[in-house]
Amino acid sequence: MQPAANDDRLKQTGDWLDERTGWRGNWTAVFLRKIPKVSWAYTLGSATLFTLVLQFVTGILLTLYYVPEPQQAYASVTYITNELSFGWLIRGIHHWGASAMVLLAILHMVRVIIYGAYKYPREVTWLTGVGLLLLTFAFGFTGYLLPWDQRAYWATVVGTQIGSVPPVVGGFTKDLMLGGPEISGLTLSRFFGAHVWVLPSLLVALVAIHLFLVVRNGITSPPKRDE
Repeated sequence: MQPAANDDRLKQTGDWLDERTGWRGNWTAVFLRKIPKVSWAYTLGSATLFTLVLQFVTGILLTLYYVPEPQQAYASVTYITNELSFGWLIRGIHHWGASAMVLLAILHMVRVIIYGAYKYPREVTWLTGVGLLLLTFAFGFTGYLLPWDQRAYWATVVGTQIGSVPPVVGGFTKDLMLGGPEISGLTLSRFFGAHVWVLPSLLVALVAIHLFLVVRNGITSPPKRDE
């Protein structure tokens, strides 16, 4: 009798929530929808999303010990890597996860192009995907400076010089990124703020829109030979 009573209470709770949130319909639309027979290439989007979640988790853990100040940034990274328990693992996952995310996002976009998944009615899905790829590049660029070592410094010099090339807006873009004529503590502060606040906010919003459109419009099946 006890299991039956528990099942009734769970059903009543589920019904109560469904009347107020419609969670059963959402669950069916997201997890029980029919999809065409696909190949492993279709897992690239999910793999990219998994890597993104991993980056968020490890990034949050790193910010607990990272100090975004010129006098302490490098020392805090060294402490995380060499002294903090499992710090080397967390930083390693975050470091290589960034490269994996860029690679997976590019491969996912290549798959979309090959299968024509950017065509009607998925044009907006494609545009949000392009935006996500650009944000992924921005994450890599802003995160590269944070260790505050020689490699990070000179890589940022090269990157900001590239940003100054476009006419009219080039100088403004460079000054906006650097916070002045050259790399300084303000540059580190801006890159850190963009990396942990601005870019994640934009990314979460764009991922939500992208996933909503994927569920709404469905996915494309692999093109057939006669097509």
